[in-house]
Amino acid sequence: MSTTIYRNGTVFTAETGSSPAEAFAVTDGLFAAVGSLSDVRAAVGAVTGDPATNGVAEIDLDGAFVAPGIIDSHTHLTMFGEALGKAQLRDCGSLAEIQERLLEWRRSHPDAPRVLGVSWMFDAIEGGRPTAAMLDEVLPDIPVYLDANDLHSVWTNTAGLAELGIDRDTPNPIGGEIARDGNGDATGMLYETAGTQFAWDFLSRATTQEDKVGFLENAFAAYLESGVTGATDMALNESDVDAIRALIARDGRLPFPITAHWILEPSGDTEQDLAGVARVAALRDLLAASEDSRWFRIAGVKFIMDGVIDACTATMRAPYADGSNCDPIWSAERIMPVAAAADAAGLQIAMHAIGDRTSEIALDAIEHCIRVGALRPRRHRIEHLESVTDATIERMGELGVTASMQPVHCDPAVLANWKAMLGDDRQEQGFPWQKFREAGVPITLGTDAPTAPHEALPNLFIALTGGSAITPSLPAYHPERVFTAEEALTALTAGGAYAGEMDQTSGRIRAGLHANFIVLDIDPLTADPSALLEAKVQQTFVLGEESHRAA
Repeated sequence: MSTTIYRNGTVFTAETGSSPAEAFAVTDGLFAAVGSLSDVRAAVGAVTGDPATNGVAEIDLDGAFVAPGIIDSHTHLTMFGEALGKAQLRDCGSLAEIQERLLEWRRSHPDAPRVLGVSWMFDAIEGGRPTAAMLDEVLPDIPVYLDANDLHSVWTNTAGLAELGIDRDTPNPIGGEIARDGNGDATGMLYETAGTQFAWDFLSRATTQEDKVGFLENAFAAYLESGVTGATDMALNESDVDAIRALIARDGRLPFPITAHWILEPSGDTEQDLAGVARVAALRDLLAASEDSRWFRIAGVKFIMDGVIDACTATMRAPYADGSNCDPIWSAERIMPVAAAADAAGLQIAMHAIGDRTSEIALDAIEHCIRVGALRPRRHRIEHLESVTDATIERMGELGVTASMQPVHCDPAVLANWKAMLGDDRQEQGFPWQKFREAGVPITLGTDAPTAPHEALPNLFIALTGGSAITPSLPAYHPERVFTAEEALTALTAGGAYAGEMDQTSGRIRAGLHANFIVLDIDPLTADPSALLEAKVQQTFVLGEESHRAA
């Protein structure tokens, strides 16, 4: 048995209503005690700090700030790791900049069979309508696939359309659209399930398991540097499971534990959808009985119920500024029996719902599960909630449904197109965090990487200020709704553990939990929030072992 006491720090425990502690102890990968130095020493039988006399080591934190490890409660691990190697387009403000960035990537990857890019913004394209011809101007002879910043559409060129086999006779999948011109020819934009079922599925088949293991390694390394020691993956599929298990088989572990939600898309056949739920439940049970379960667990299923406001594919109660609206991907009729089956199987339900009408349907589905199901605790959750009514927030509080939100999605630097698509009072009513708090809704804050930057401290900055981590000079978006530092840090740690059903092992600095913690070079409880934009995670610990140290 090995015990280490960490003393002389500001230790944020994420325990509700508690003040920072000054010390804590770690024994064999678990927190053994937390509190005053004298109490911690007494708890682990250390009379002095001299390891020669009692076998307990002590480390002086020199006043540093310590917090539980961040839990990114909404991420896409494989996609995030892969995105780190694609052409980065988020900061491109025009078509010309996007084209030049793609040419730069091509020059540095001359042997790549395709040009891959990520995170382009709709407002970088005049009129917000990208076309294959725009990409053909600079890359006519090689397929190009560009994931939008929100990961809800794919922009491809003529060579890409040909490689995917898309022509004027290709039907739209349920919940998706192949954009077409007046002649019926595909224009190069694949919205929602058209992007996933054509471009993503094709590219996944062209990717080896070795590639995917490498993507996971990239993601874990980037997260540890950012202070993340746990995550919930929100787009799990069969090849992801294979890659995760291959990484565990190779190393005997993951860099940190993860939970995951299997992604469900409507097939149009309820029996087929129900069979899909049964397969997920069977795989969950298989993994739970395996040695992999210490590091990897399937928590539930994810329904992508609508799209995004930026592309006018989120389902709203009232039309967008251009008069359009969009039906939900999972209608109420389709989702009710499938959600009830998932609930009955003990699977946690997560629902992507960005539009205010969609979140109403999501709650109707959860109420249906409660009405027809057995009486038991549930931790179902709704993801994003960018435009949401007061009545929906009140219902979430009454039902105990978790609000899983991402401050990085309302960075003022990415809101111009979002506001323009709504065009009315709704553009100033988005992301009402304070109303969720007032209604007593359980809250977790994540990043949705790679749809947004993955770094935890800039995400915290936005939660505390409503300002922009990308362009700090921009005015804040409704700072009256922001979190206090204690609220936001708790939502990033204990909130993520609760939402991911990990709170029996992590999320707080508490005796008996996994010793996952981070050491920062500032105190977010007292520092000006702007300091978070330059702050660093000095050390990241997983199960008591140092997994990252800043240079």
